[in-house]
Amino acid sequence: MSERHRGLWARTFTLIAMAALAAGCVARPVGDFGRAQPSVLHDQVMPYAGQLIATSRKEPVSNLNQTDQEREMHDRTWRFLIAAHSRDWMFDASVELQRTRIGSARDYRYGAERYYNWLRSTQYRSSPTRYNTVGRHILADIDTLPTTFQSICAVEEVDRQRRVALVELSGIEDSVAGNVAARHAENRWHIDWFVRALNYRYESYSYALDHLLVETPHEQSMSVDENLRRMRPWVDRANRGDFCSSNSGSGSGHGVTIPSRFQSMVYDKEVVVPK
Repeated sequence: MSERHRGLWARTFTLIAMAALAAGCVARPVGDFGRAQPSVLHDQVMPYAGQLIATSRKEPVSNLNQTDQEREMHDRTWRFLIAAHSRDWMFDASVELQRTRIGSARDYRYGAERYYNWLRSTQYRSSPTRYNTVGRHILADIDTLPTTFQSICAVEEVDRQRRVALVELSGIEDSVAGNVAARHAENRWHIDWFVRALNYRYESYSYALDHLLVETPHEQSMSVDENLRRMRPWVDRANRGDFCSSNSGSGSGHGVTIPSRFQSMVYDKEVVVPK
């Protein structure tokens, strides 16, 4: 395909994507535990458009078949790239445009205050419920991190095996080697995106807890802080690129003890009786 025709197709599919966004159907459908659900639009149409657009931006684009491990990684990391419980702070639609490469990466622009702003604007019958909400969200992340790390480790092994095969097998065309390099770059970009998203979540939860302590002090904050302490080792492992360690994220030596927020706090112990 010529450069002119490629650019024409890219513009055409961009218009299709924008029309889908206007129709409110760009946000990717999710199932249990936030994992992505199959969709023709999201699994075929938009990725194809994204490949054309990424090619026009001179980015690496592979056409290798996706392995089961790569598909599993994409499905498991998806819940960390969005937040179905609070769309306003994780931008489902723009994230889907980024995933399919129709749009460029935008997650660098997200601020940690968005989650707290969402909490403040959500009406609860009592202020401690906001602490419970943050605690549940952190636990949901912790519960799915082990299998998510395993899926990333499996993809790293697939990339390693591809590189070994290229070295050991003779007669492999240069175009295949180029495809392998492009797929490795794509996988690396996705893993790096997950790491940024995990850091963003941790920073958002921490920001929310600090500000809730100022706005509505309550002893429930202690359990949220403990959940953050449990999440921190996973964040540290992700930042080190340690996805294949056999140790759990909460193992000794893997975490960083964050300073306690509660040495001199005065807690509101009022019991709110539901009406």
